[in-house]
This record gives sequence, structure tokens and C-alpha cells, in this order.
Amino acid sequence: MGEYAMASHVLQTPPEGASSDWTIPQNWSAYTPEEHALWDVLYERQTKMLPSRVTPAFMEGLERLKLSDSGIPNFEELSERLHKLTGWQVVAVPGLVPDEVFFEHLANRRFVAGNFLRTPEQIDYLQEPDVFHDVFGHVPLLANPVFADYMQAYGMGGMKAIKHNAIHNLSRLYWYTVEFGLIRDGDDMKLYGAGIVSSRTESIFALDDKSPNRIGFDMKRVMQTRYRIDDFQQTYFVIDSFEDLLKQTIDTDFAPIYAQIANESEYEPADILPTDRVYNQGNQAWANRVTDN
Repeated sequence: MGEYAMASHVLQTPPEGASSDWTIPQNWSAYTPEEHALWDVLYERQTKMLPSRVTPAFMEGLERLKLSDSGIPNFEELSERLHKLTGWQVVAVPGLVPDEVFFEHLANRRFVAGNFLRTPEQIDYLQEPDVFHDVFGHVPLLANPVFADYMQAYGMGGMKAIKHNAIHNLSRLYWYTVEFGLIRDGDDMKLYGAGIVSSRTESIFALDDKSPNRIGFDMKRVMQTRYRIDDFQQTYFVIDSFEDLLKQTIDTDFAPIYAQIANESEYEPADILPTDRVYNQGNQAWANRVTDN
């Protein structure tokens, strides 16, 4: 689900060894010294650049969950610390799970994470979420009570979206908030989306580059906006606060919105609308460069 919802390799049935809820043992003891060392390299380079760029809640989560300890985190130990803070836990799954499985876990405060780590050759980019993306990128904000509540509300909303045949709309909300969201910080913007904070290059691009649009968050607008999974984003949506994001999610009756947008046009990733709150209208130079190549 989420950032990889359009991938063709989402599993359809639980593989051998998986429980009925698709969870598997993390098998932490099987990680090699080289894999633990690679995690440390990834962790160090991200935490060196993020403090001035990421929302403070993220750095607080790293500290409270002791993610600075060397090596790939043990999910059992991590879940114990996380559960004491917000009631969440981290569970391992064998790959990309079906929507209903993903939503069911979120609705019950279980974050599903892959248990494999990228190779050194994939250090800067991989399409499928690995343990670094899932744990480093997502889990720190689950230590924040407000964001933790938003993630549960999203999961509950996903179970309803299935009934309305609107998964593709709701997946865009996840993509443009949980994965690639920006948040206002006074007159500045900060990162909070896991797809950005776990990527060295996009951590720079999302805030500094002149190419992408940066637009104020609007729930309906986001759910009508397509996204690309193969490169940097052409538009980032900026929330005012986690409190406002949670309130909008809880207070919104999504059914009428789904019905309305089913009969309306969708927007391309780079579109700017007259009604948008535009913080930065990008020149789309990066997208044009990719197209030219």
C-alpha cells in the first residue's frame, strides 16, 4: 500500500511461513554484520543532515525510541518502547501486502515493515520499501501521539474506502502526507514524509530545489492528484500541523467526497490550480530533464 500501491509485485496470498494476518518473524539474528554496518551508514548520513530540515517531532522520536543504537533495530524491543509511548507496535511482513491487510494493521496500531535491507548498490535508491525506509522513515513519528492517532484514523478510513471503491483516492492522501509530506514551521517548511526523510537526495530536493511545486494541503485536492513512483515528486503538499491533519481526517465524511470526485477530473502531479495556496510554483526543471533523457 501507500507509496508502492501501484507496484505490480504486491503479494496476493500469504506466502509459506506467514501468519493469517501476513506477519512473519523478523528473524533479527539472521542479519549479517555487513547489514548492520550498512544500516549504521544509512542512519549516520541521514541524521547528520536532517536536524535543521525535519520536523522536531521526528528527531524526538529517534531519541525516545533509541534508534541511534548501532545496528538494525530488533522489532520486539522497538515495539516495547513504542507501545509504552503511543500503543503502537512494529510487525514484520514478507513484502507488499494487500490493501485490506495494510489498513487492518494500521487501524489496530500495528505498523507493517519489511525485514530485508537494501544492498550497498541500492544505497541511494530502491523501489520497494526495505527495513531502513520503514523503520527509520516511518516509526519515529509514531512516537508522536497526534501523528500516531492520524495513522490509526487513516487505517480505519482505508477499511471504509474499500467499500466505496476509492482506494486509489485514499492512497494519494497517504502518498502526499505520510510518504512525501511537508509541514509548516513558522515561516519555514520542514520535512516529515518517510519517503523524503529516508532519502538523502530527496531530503535536499524537497526543500531546496526550484523544480517542484509546494502547495498548501487540501484534502479533496490531494485525493484528485496523481503521483509518480519512479522519481522525485513534482508537487509537495504542505500541512499546517499534525493536529490540523488529524482533525481534518477525523471530521471529514469521506463518502460524499468520493462520490463527488468520481465524476470530476483528476489532476496531473505538476498541475497548479487557481484555488491552490501556492508557496512555491516550481519550474519543473527536474521533470523536464528526466523527460528529455
